Amino acid sequence: MNRVVHPIEQESFRRLRARLDTSHLPPLTRAVTERVIHSAADLDYAADLVMDEGDLERAHAALHAGAPVVADVEMVAAGITRRAAMCRLADARSGPGLTRSAHAVRLAFEEVGPGALWVIGCAPTALEELLTLDASPALVIGLPVGFVGAAESKAALRESGLPAVSNVSEKGGSAVAAAALNALLYHPVPSEETS
Repeated sequence: MNRVVHPIEQESFRRLRARLDTSHLPPLTRAVTERVIHSAADLDYAADLVMDEGDLERAHAALHAGAPVVADVEMVAAGITRRAAMCRLADARSGPGLTRSAHAVRLAFEEVGPGALWVIGCAPTALEELLTLDASPALVIGLPVGFVGAAESKAALRESGLPAVSNVSEKGGSAVAAAALNALLYHPVPSEETS
């Protein structure tokens, strides 16, 4: 099913492309980059994001084949359109050496197991916890925000070798993390492109 794009969104992307040439980027990298920039009105993401087209292709296929989507907080889950996302933060508890966000990741992993797409846009501790699990994710969108632990957790994600979308700086957040996942949701699957 093709997505109907509102004229305001069309104009927003036209203006984005007038200010930033993304035509040289591979298709999914371009889609994620543009949607993240659009969500934050921040052109600097073009140089800040880190991702691999092959990882995105495999994640796109997994997502459209029904792989579960897990969000670290409800704001991320609410921003993901056209697909339900699990968030276990309401059920989580903090304890010695464990934040609620980290516990929520554990709870979600117990439920979904390996192969999920993880969308982390708020809590660096959620990303840190995910890296301790044998999650074998289809993709980790690791874009937590903040001055404490955000850049470090994203660096650890990149060093892990897991398929990922991250960024180098401290910026990020729920809206940009959800936007990165939405880019993959909105991008047509090959059978849709030919029909």
